[in-house]
Amino acid sequence: MAKSKQAVQLQQMSVANDTLLERTHLAAMAAQIIVLVTVLLTLFVADIYHDSLAGIAAVALGLTFGVQMILRRTALTLKQRERDHFRVTSDSREQIQELFAMTDMLQAAETYEDAGAVLMATARRLLPGYGVALYVFNNSRDRLDLARAWDMPQELPAPEMLSPSNCWALKRGKPHINAPHEGSLCCNHHSSQTASVEMPMMACGQLHGLLVIAHDDQEGAFERLMEIRQLGRALSDSMSLALSNISLREKLRTQSLRDPLTGLYNRRYMEDALERFVSLGSRTGGSTAVIMLDLDDFKRLNDEQGHAKGDAVLRDVAAQLVGALRPTDVVCRYGGEELVAILPDCSLEDAMEKAEILRERIESLSNSHECAISASLGVATVPETATSATDILPIADAALYAAKKAGKNRVLASEKRLGRDGLRLASVKVGQS
Repeated sequence: MAKSKQAVQLQQMSVANDTLLERTHLAAMAAQIIVLVTVLLTLFVADIYHDSLAGIAAVALGLTFGVQMILRRTALTLKQRERDHFRVTSDSREQIQELFAMTDMLQAAETYEDAGAVLMATARRLLPGYGVALYVFNNSRDRLDLARAWDMPQELPAPEMLSPSNCWALKRGKPHINAPHEGSLCCNHHSSQTASVEMPMMACGQLHGLLVIAHDDQEGAFERLMEIRQLGRALSDSMSLALSNISLREKLRTQSLRDPLTGLYNRRYMEDALERFVSLGSRTGGSTAVIMLDLDDFKRLNDEQGHAKGDAVLRDVAAQLVGALRPTDVVCRYGGEELVAILPDCSLEDAMEKAEILRERIESLSNSHECAISASLGVATVPETATSATDILPIADAALYAAKKAGKNRVLASEKRLGRDGLRLASVKVGQS
């Protein structure tokens, strides 16, 4: 860390002062011996030599006084050095405690926002006066998105995204200092005269993000950033492990909720979402529609064209459904070639119109795949044709198989249930090719 270099310098100076102190003590002892010998000689030599001996004694006493002054000054210097060493050691201990506390907090971070908040709180205590920006790779790993930034200099605003090809730190996998005033090699994305140090965050052999630390004082910026580089590295190492864990949890969560072939939600998520939407609709008085879709003659397509062709068709059908529906709608793979779309706040008539659009879009895939592709669709809604989330799926499934029996490649709505007065709640629409 930055304090460790200062601690080494203090230790070296302390050794030098100890050597000086020892030599000074020896000189003081020698001067005292001279004084003692001079005084003793006055008892044995003639009086004519007393004046010379007194002069020698006076010089020796003066030398002793000077050496004692040097000893006192050296002792004060050593005492100050000890205080400075204690302060540096205390600061280093506090830094280590802060890093341990940060690591402990990061273990509880569930999102990148949580991890960024922990990093900001720690960095502001350990690096006061420095601006920090945290970048994280997107899902396709072709760019880095800004996750959080704070206290960045006005001359160096944090861009919303960075390209990995423009960053020397990411290319080399090592910290890199951008100091234009020092004539250093700067990253292509660094367009300011403000100096910064960039730390790649790597864990488990994979890059997860980039940590940028900057200071608005340009004078001596390179040396200052070199001093805090080790502390920045410790922060980035802790963050990289946290980002790796968050990324792994996100991947596991996605695998537990998504179908790996089509990218649609799986049946487990569909059942939870359906229960949630139906409960919300019952409170607000809105309708929740379900469109169940099954590809016609899909087994024959697999037998004749191969499973690779079948998988490609399923992926394209899933893309057509997602592209035609609202962002609030939920599309799931129910099983095999059966897909389910949940449309919250959608009446039966609107669901029928949307189902007909889906049928046409699926049929249009026949040209691109050079084979016949079509689907039969069944539509049901709560409360018009079903009463709860439990019975809406079997009712939509019954409408789907009724559409298949009626000739396939068509949309059929389930029959409306009776109201309290014994009348149908609404009319039923049937669409077909």
